[in-house]
Amino acid sequence: MEFLSTLVLVGLMVVLLAYLSWKGRKGIRLPPGPTPLPLLGNLLQLDKKAPFKTFMKLSETYGPVLTVYLGPQRTVVLVGFKTVKEALLDQADDFTGRAPLPFLNRVVKGYGLAISNGERWRQLRRFTLSTLRDFGMGRKRMEEWIQEESKHLVDSLSSTKSTPCDPTFFLSRAVSNVICALVFGHRFDYQDDSFLHLLKTFSVAVRFGSSPWGQLYNVFPRLMEFLPGKQHSIFAGLDNLRVFVKERIQKHKDTLCHECPRDFIDCYLIRQNKEKDSPTSEFNYDNMVGTVLNLFLAGTETTSTTLRYSIMMLIKHPQIQERIQLEIDTVIGRERLPLMEDRKSLPFTDAVIHEVQRVLDIVPLNIPHYSTHDISFKGYTIPKDTVIIPMLHSVLRDEQQWETPWSFNPGHFLDQNDNFRKSPAFMPFSAGKRSCVGESLARMELFLFLVALLQRFTFTCPGGADSLDPTPELSSFASLQVRSVPELTCTR
Repeated sequence: MEFLSTLVLVGLMVVLLAYLSWKGRKGIRLPPGPTPLPLLGNLLQLDKKAPFKTFMKLSETYGPVLTVYLGPQRTVVLVGFKTVKEALLDQADDFTGRAPLPFLNRVVKGYGLAISNGERWRQLRRFTLSTLRDFGMGRKRMEEWIQEESKHLVDSLSSTKSTPCDPTFFLSRAVSNVICALVFGHRFDYQDDSFLHLLKTFSVAVRFGSSPWGQLYNVFPRLMEFLPGKQHSIFAGLDNLRVFVKERIQKHKDTLCHECPRDFIDCYLIRQNKEKDSPTSEFNYDNMVGTVLNLFLAGTETTSTTLRYSIMMLIKHPQIQERIQLEIDTVIGRERLPLMEDRKSLPFTDAVIHEVQRVLDIVPLNIPHYSTHDISFKGYTIPKDTVIIPMLHSVLRDEQQWETPWSFNPGHFLDQNDNFRKSPAFMPFSAGKRSCVGESLARMELFLFLVALLQRFTFTCPGGADSLDPTPELSSFASLQVRSVPELTCTR
């Protein structure tokens, strides 16, 4: 009874705060949108497995800039390439804020790069970008790491001897080891039980974040802490990941050489020591743990999911797989490892990789932004403390930008002479000042891993191409969940 009374009291307080906020903003011209319910806002209108579909439908009525309420939280949704570009690129300074996502905030305890703002974000992003570049992101050193990891990946798939297998953990182990080399200066053996457990923890956590239950946590985090459910075991697993990261940091402290940093953690420790007496420095222990967690999580799940989806689409379109292999055989052959410089000589392969990313649409709603001040945008005012969703789905499916936006068509990235061509509406990594810090690493991994795999394997499915469903299983406020390929065979 006491618990029920507490819930009622919390609910009334939220409704009161929402009302006072609305009343105080009555004179401001908010973007239009559907009428919200008290406390619940527009939640009941959302497609629980794919809320981006609801936003697209609402934009047909209210236009490319609309207001919805996710629970009591005011949220402005931006729809279409022109609108998203105007916000993230033309008014970049206004849209640098990042929304305080409760699920991610619970994992990183409010620290790190991903959901920080202001001076903390500026210092950590600048440092992270420069450090990753110094350690080879987008350069020869990183290329060699990925090439070495691709050998392990090919060998592990070869060990299946063409028997059906699920590629999920084959791919996630390889991709995660690349970020481990950058952050920890160490790769893990594919049979390492602790490594496999961490990857399982990632997978379960991301799946939860993409589920309706995960959406509910982001809307009502305090309530969800009271209620029973999967969220408690998810966070327990992620707390173990924090312990793992802290242990790695301690080992780095014990063996640190200031003259010869081995990886990201060493560089951070050196910077932390250098600025230990600066009152404005953000290089503290908690931000180090949070940023390492950000890199570890983001550097594993999205790229491995994209590779898995690439394989699925090649099975669905065997003629495309065959054409890629012919191009690879002609340019590289089957013995030499692929190099990044080969990409310009493999335009069709490059076009397919881009089209996979466009169709996959891995973060359809983007990572939500936030108004840290009142923003004037397209004749409307977006008040301070508003969540902003620049919908990447609406960019990657914009009918004014893509010839056949709802079809898998590598021709979107080829000119009339079959040379690769760029598109300004290709934004799978977002755009502007909050775009993905690991974009160049992800691009390198996708190219080198996929080409290495197609040199050695032709992917098929015993159930036939028609047995695979490329539509997302879940697609929410985290990255989407691609259905598994339970019976994939590797032959060539």
